[in-house]
Amino acid sequence: MNAKKEPISILLVDDEPHFRQGIRTLLNFYNNSSSVGLDVVGEAASVEQALKLTTEQHPALILLDLELPPEDGITALLRLGELSYNGKVLILSAHQQDDWVFRAMQAGAWGYVFKDQLATQLCEAITTVINNKVYLPAEVATAFFRLFHYYTGHSLAAAGTSIHLTEREREVLNWLVQGASNEQIAGHLFITVATVKAHLTAIFEKLSVTSRTQAIVKALKLGLVCP
Repeated sequence: MNAKKEPISILLVDDEPHFRQGIRTLLNFYNNSSSVGLDVVGEAASVEQALKLTTEQHPALILLDLELPPEDGITALLRLGELSYNGKVLILSAHQQDDWVFRAMQAGAWGYVFKDQLATQLCEAITTVINNKVYLPAEVATAFFRLFHYYTGHSLAAAGTSIHLTEREREVLNWLVQGASNEQIAGHLFITVATVKAHLTAIFEKLSVTSRTQAIVKALKLGLVCP
């Protein structure tokens, strides 16, 4: 049996005690089913408490809500930056509006997970950000880059002209950007799931990516689809 690695220290920041307890339960489940240990070193219900515990405990990862009356998680992110906090911050939020996603990532978050998707995405999100990679599931990546294009006022459309996608591949890519599953894409386009997978393989190869999120990010950056 493989020994567990040094546990990842985590600070939970949310003003709802029941939600924090739910996260603890999820983390305990991951601890029992993974070789990676997760150690909750503190809980905070406000920005001030979060900053105090961060300076005391130096957590490797902060799981941060964006609703922390009387302030918010964006304020927490900015003040953590002022403290030169060198860990990672993963946003867990009920806010699904584009501007919240964009502002959080712009302020220094390493990932963003909608609260109604935590059961299926939290473990992967933690693993991703701890390994120094940004975590944005498909629906979040789309929201982020929609605002990215709005604020920058341009896309890299010209750079995408050298990438040739068939009409069907563009249709598949468009649905992918909307967060549709393989089964949903198949239903929308009246094709089989196997055909969808074949188109995705071709799309990934042409875009030089290896995952759905990478494909969405690159397609939006290059202006291959509209967000």
